[in-house]
Amino acid sequence: MIRIRTSGERGHADHGWLNTYHTFSFADYYDPSNTSFRSLRVINEDWIAGGRGFGTHPHRDMEIITYMLEGALEHGDSMGNGGVIVPGEVQRMSAGTGIAHSERNASPDETAHLLQIWIMPEQLAIEPTYEQKEFPAAEKRGTLRLIASSDGRDGAVTINQDVDLYATLLEPGESVEHMVKTGRHAWVQVARGAIDLNGHQLRHGDGAAITNEDRLTLAATESAEVLLFDLA
Repeated sequence: MIRIRTSGERGHADHGWLNTYHTFSFADYYDPSNTSFRSLRVINEDWIAGGRGFGTHPHRDMEIITYMLEGALEHGDSMGNGGVIVPGEVQRMSAGTGIAHSERNASPDETAHLLQIWIMPEQLAIEPTYEQKEFPAAEKRGTLRLIASSDGRDGAVTINQDVDLYATLLEPGESVEHMVKTGRHAWVQVARGAIDLNGHQLRHGDGAAITNEDRLTLAATESAEVLLFDLA
């Protein structure tokens, strides 16, 4: 079964400096039928104005992944980590027993565009950790590139949950396939462009919750960037 969550169904807030869309319930947006999917708790698509951002604030017991689409985001946290994340890079924080961090647009005038993803952890109260890695476009083009997993295989960032997160870049006419093992589930999120997913048309901002499907075919109908979550 494939259930489509269209871009227009997402929660939306425009704070002036931050234009944000929520796939699942978040902050002041609450939809009791869309609070999470399996361990996937948050997919927020954010546009952050130049020079603006999120001041220092705490998290605990959450796996937080930042996937950059445009611009640059400057990070700092209570563990002493700091730096800038740009498109092609993935940042992962395991908040565990508690972490405070800030994120701001590193450019004074260009908009930063990103997906922030929260995954509920398998184990609570772990030691907080941080990781940032580059995944060049060539490694994602025409294939599903693993970018996050519980075991960090193939150079992926390591998360505290039984989730495999893949990214792909597809041109019109290109496709990729993914086999979903018995008992597992999937979520597909279109970050840009448009695809056909097993006969369903998905465009930028659309997501799809997938259960009881063993083979997924993602075929680009426009140049596309897509994330695929393989979930327990």
